[in-house]
Amino acid sequence: MNRRIVTIDDYEKHVGAETIARIKRKAEAVKDLRVVNINSTYYGGGVSVLLGSMTVLMNGLGIETGWRTIHGPPDFFSVTKKMHNALQAGEMNWSERKQEIYEYVNYENAIINHLTHDIVIVHDPQPLPLINHYRKIGPWIWRCHIDLEQPQGDLWSYLTRFVDQYDAVILSNEAYAQKVNTPQVFFMPAIDPFSIVNCDMDDAACEERLRHYSIPTDLPLIVQVSRFDRWKDPEGVIEAFKIARKEVPCRLVLLGNVATDDPEGPEVYDSLLSNESDEIIIMSQQDGALVNALQRKAAVVMQKSIREGFGLTVSEAMWKGTPVIGGNVGGIKLQIEDGVNGFLVNSVEEAASKLVTLLQHPERYEEVAVNAKETVREKFLLSRYVEQYLDLFNSFETAFKLKMPHK
Repeated sequence: MNRRIVTIDDYEKHVGAETIARIKRKAEAVKDLRVVNINSTYYGGGVSVLLGSMTVLMNGLGIETGWRTIHGPPDFFSVTKKMHNALQAGEMNWSERKQEIYEYVNYENAIINHLTHDIVIVHDPQPLPLINHYRKIGPWIWRCHIDLEQPQGDLWSYLTRFVDQYDAVILSNEAYAQKVNTPQVFFMPAIDPFSIVNCDMDDAACEERLRHYSIPTDLPLIVQVSRFDRWKDPEGVIEAFKIARKEVPCRLVLLGNVATDDPEGPEVYDSLLSNESDEIIIMSQQDGALVNALQRKAAVVMQKSIREGFGLTVSEAMWKGTPVIGGNVGGIKLQIEDGVNGFLVNSVEEAASKLVTLLQHPERYEEVAVNAKETVREKFLLSRYVEQYLDLFNSFETAFKLKMPHK
């Protein structure tokens, strides 16, 4: 495989020379910075996908950018998964024992991670308390990817003691704004059009991937790609499919993975397996080319989430010109304009009805597919995401002496 490192210049064909020149100017102003991202897993879920591509692109712009993950025992990730759920309106009994585990593991990670960078970007709640254990030499940014529309009050009140120490908070949606002392900025995630998941892939290559995993193509494919997580509502997708299949022959493929920081994933995956049949395929695989092939060959892609911070798989499928049915929630609403570039639904019954209509009359929605790809080109490519980070970095110059010599 002859793959080369993608640079910002590769985006010119999608966004134009003027945009690329502007991004380079902004990068030049902060090119001596040392930046580090910290999250809780190298694979599984949208955050790791974003960080992989963004880190490479930033380095290509001359900004020394690293990526680290925190480590902890299963108890730690059990606690942080419960926290994730509670921040998305779930229930959690926040106890002294959970707090002790959460803070102690972060303290351990602070000892083994020497963060002497000019800018530190901490992603999501898992590493949030790290800020307690460092002498800041530049801005610390908390980048929260979660749907914060209805966080559990006690938990959020506890977390604000850490959030208020940061110099900026990045949220994906203005609806997630909270009452904190730290300035909040809002920008949405984006996809890498050159990644294995999103790069051009011809029919022969798509068919090869599907054959490799014994996925038949004799019936229209309905596909959902996401972590095995209750918030992604895989049960609702299966139920909607079963209703639709009574009227239109089709096959469902649920492709997911289990992130290392999500201990509930295997349980959710196992709970779904009883639904498997000739028409329902449930798979746990880490194969970007398979994701690409399924999103391209699908008659419909679904992302029927109950809560969703953003949902990169929506933009991924839209980029491929595939009709998307998404839950009318969180970040999905930021990507889909109902009936224009995709479809939003509020229930299993709505999802089933829309599935039937799309499968029976695909020719009616060719314009929707064209609009979907154009929406992603205009709003959801990684070049835009990187530029917004550069704007934030540049905004700190008056508050911090960023370009200090390194010892």
